[in-house]
Amino acid sequence: MKILRRVLIAVGLVVGVVLVVVLRPGFTFPIFRQNSVASLEEVDLNGARQWVLIRGQRDKPIVLFLHGGPGMPAMYLAHAFQRPLERDFLVVQWDRRGAGKSLPATTDPSRIRTSQEVADAVALIQLLRQRYGASKVILVGHSYGSYLGITLAQRHPELVRAYVGVGQLACDPAGDAAIQDRWLRAQAAAAGDSSTLSQMGQPGWDRESALFKYGAEVVKWHSFTPMILTGLAAPEYTFGDALNVPKGVAFTHRSYVYDGPSLPLYDSVKALEAPVFMFEGRRDMVTPTDCAARLLSALAAPLKSWTWFERSAHFPFLEEPDHFHQALLDVVRRTSL
Repeated sequence: MKILRRVLIAVGLVVGVVLVVVLRPGFTFPIFRQNSVASLEEVDLNGARQWVLIRGQRDKPIVLFLHGGPGMPAMYLAHAFQRPLERDFLVVQWDRRGAGKSLPATTDPSRIRTSQEVADAVALIQLLRQRYGASKVILVGHSYGSYLGITLAQRHPELVRAYVGVGQLACDPAGDAAIQDRWLRAQAAAAGDSSTLSQMGQPGWDRESALFKYGAEVVKWHSFTPMILTGLAAPEYTFGDALNVPKGVAFTHRSYVYDGPSLPLYDSVKALEAPVFMFEGRRDMVTPTDCAARLLSALAAPLKSWTWFERSAHFPFLEEPDHFHQALLDVVRRTSL
């Protein structure tokens, strides 16, 4: 009977933990500092309810993260890297239409396009300006979000204190693929990886998994699994929100219309009025750094800067958070409102 009782207690504990994980609401931890903000909320942006996470100091520069994908949120990774930033900035994570927490309310395919995201970003920045008093924001665009960020900075320079491209998208898809494939062939040949070499270019070949395998996504991770596990630990995401991440990526990729600048960006975007900073992981082959360098070289801007993250690939803010923090502080020192 004692063994049966212990088994039942153990099963009950496991069931209880599972129920807590599955049923708990999303929340964000408070920040116990004077003048702090810790808010997870749904806001109306041009008629669509979308989720934002706002954390940091009310009187510090506003940093608006524009996640990649399109449709791949960054909010579910915020807990893993941005706590140091919250001492010196007011950090805003935004799940855009079709992404993460915002997926269920924003599934009109006709609205999944660059021009709508630009309009939604303007509405969000205006809300932040009214609430917190800043006249401009620092835009941090990651991966596809760097395409959106460049477009937003080009069309609304009056809102942008500085533009920071992280894993900057600059080439067209064919150009990216050609660079990636040359690099992957070299890596696989050096490693004696005949499996990857034989699969490359074949129908159904998973290029992203190969990039993960050779550390071009996240240097220390060789599959997407650690990122999923990191995301599952996000207090802001419910179990349902986590399930929405792959659904949102699939929906957005099916529906997305690029109606901003044409690719490659180095041919279509020649000037920005805002200072431009590139934060690039040395091992990034998801958005090849050669393309970002070509864009920065061709771009006219009041200030241009390039920062290498030597131990990073496509996610410098996640891989080297302290360096990322210091680099953002340098953006503040070198720009003004």
